[in-house]
Amino acid sequence: MTSRRLDIRTGRVDLSHGAGGRAMAQLIADIFHAEFNNEFLAQGNDQAAFDVPGGRMVMTTDGYVVSPLFFPGGDIGSLAVHGTINDIAMAGARPLHLTASFFLEEGFPFADLARIAASMGRASREAGVPIVAGDTKVVERGKADGVFISTAGIGLVPPGLFLSGNQARPGDAVLLSGPIGDHGVAIMSCRENLSFDTAILSDSAALHGLVATMVTRAGRGLRLMRDPTRGGLAATLNEIAQQSGVGVLLSEASIPVRPQVAAACELLGLDPLNVANEGRLVAIAAPDAVTPLLEAMRAHPLGRDAARIGEVVADSDRFVQMTTTFGGGRIVDWLAGEQLPRIC
Repeated sequence: MTSRRLDIRTGRVDLSHGAGGRAMAQLIADIFHAEFNNEFLAQGNDQAAFDVPGGRMVMTTDGYVVSPLFFPGGDIGSLAVHGTINDIAMAGARPLHLTASFFLEEGFPFADLARIAASMGRASREAGVPIVAGDTKVVERGKADGVFISTAGIGLVPPGLFLSGNQARPGDAVLLSGPIGDHGVAIMSCRENLSFDTAILSDSAALHGLVATMVTRAGRGLRLMRDPTRGGLAATLNEIAQQSGVGVLLSEASIPVRPQVAAACELLGLDPLNVANEGRLVAIAAPDAVTPLLEAMRAHPLGRDAARIGEVVADSDRFVQMTTTFGGGRIVDWLAGEQLPRIC
């Protein structure tokens, strides 16, 4: 007997949708399989088996608890796909497959879940990186905040490429793929019901296409890459300085920030250097690789505003410093506490 389809328009998640029975199978079939459909999921197994070409593999795992679930320029679904792909891509790897687990709160609307799944499936297809396995759990009302998503991903690194946070050297250049702060300000403006004259959209995007272009053009001159998510550009550069045992000297005038983002940060008392990004990358490159790298980045839609924003310097204290637009200097330190909670 064919079971009745979910009432996605008005229905809601209940505990039976996480109990492993018919209701759970129907939820998975009508929402997740419908949006993530691919040859691996169609097999109906609890895992995905696949062949991979030879080479070094990379693997990552991540969790997404962003609030609100839907924000200007994206939602928790597309963010989960983009963020996981980007973690793989920062190793210079080609992302191959993703998995996703959903933690649903009892009472969560099917309509919102279907919207998230559709966004996630669309992001996966556009990136060419399928979601090949997953899991669903339901918790009691009040034990979560609608939906949390946990992901994992694997990728393949080209032969001879070794990118790591401990490879920055004095004299290297610091490159940034585009304006900072868009994602964090988009989340904050939505969360606090603020309005601005110009819409501020999240920069959430999958960066593996841009990375592939950079790797092809830079060769061994590319030392490392990072995506400046939580803690923003400041945290990312401090992490690199600590790992490599160097200092970083930035030029404030060279760091791209959209005027509307800068204005919003001033209004909210935020420093754009500490605000999260979900579609930007920082690259450290040898001096002779800077020109071809910037040319390659600016030729790609996600790197058209790429800029050289500073250099790596010898510094036993491992400080990140910045020359300000007024000609002074300041330390760019780690963020103390949580400036913007639950931005990814």
